[in-house]
Amino acid sequence: MVDLTQPLEGLIYEKKDHIAYITLNRPDRANALHSSMVEPIKAIWAEVRDDPWIRCAIVTAAGERHFCTGADVGAVASRGRVAAGRGPLTEEVFWSPRQNRVWKPVICALNGTVAGAGLHFVVDSDIIVAANTVKVVDTHVNVGMVGAIENIGLTKRLPLGSALRLTLQGRNYRMTAERAYNLGLFDELCEPEDLMATAEEIAHDICKNSPAAVTLSQQALWGALEMSYRDSMEYGWALIRMHWDHPDMAEGPKAFMEGRDPVWVTGEEDPDGEASDDG
Repeated sequence: MVDLTQPLEGLIYEKKDHIAYITLNRPDRANALHSSMVEPIKAIWAEVRDDPWIRCAIVTAAGERHFCTGADVGAVASRGRVAAGRGPLTEEVFWSPRQNRVWKPVICALNGTVAGAGLHFVVDSDIIVAANTVKVVDTHVNVGMVGAIENIGLTKRLPLGSALRLTLQGRNYRMTAERAYNLGLFDELCEPEDLMATAEEIAHDICKNSPAAVTLSQQALWGALEMSYRDSMEYGWALIRMHWDHPDMAEGPKAFMEGRDPVWVTGEEDPDGEASDDG
């Protein structure tokens, strides 16, 4: 059992104003991912998923040069293999919110170069904010690895040719932040010093909304990526009907007409352990 109140291997985890902050913290190793980080990141995502007090998460990294350069190649070389086993994906890979069944909005705040396995966080987050100095590169094939999981995610956010160029050209092609923004991979560009303020502004806006409506809306849009248009419409309609009996459906219009902030039903506990139903 990982104690999230204690220092974590390669990670910083903090909570404030209904937002969970997850910071990759190995700047001396370009924030590369190490097997020792697997259990802590699983524990963090489990809390984000299950704690109703948390309404949104921001993933970022320490330092100014790198967000994450993927798997720690030095560790892989010393072991002669990657840390994951040969089981199903759902039993082996746990870096991103989707891989941990998290249905709360996640903002990825890119402070520097993102490569390889670092792309897990990019392709599986909901909103991507990036410093205008960021570069995107994929080096799987340069070190003899298959670019597949993160790279398949890229095909959902980029034109196929752009995803293939990143995957196949390897370290010799670095996509600029401006190019990534123009292609739709990034949602917001900003100066490096404005990165966290921009991400937090988006997160605070999300936290003001009905948590129940947010999570169902999120599931409707992600689900559409895996279904035909007709099936995704039926799925969306089912989610809408599911929400009709939720108290927030009455509270939202009522608060609007009364000119006040809505009081959402959350079932949360605040950090002092007292039950709270307010927004």
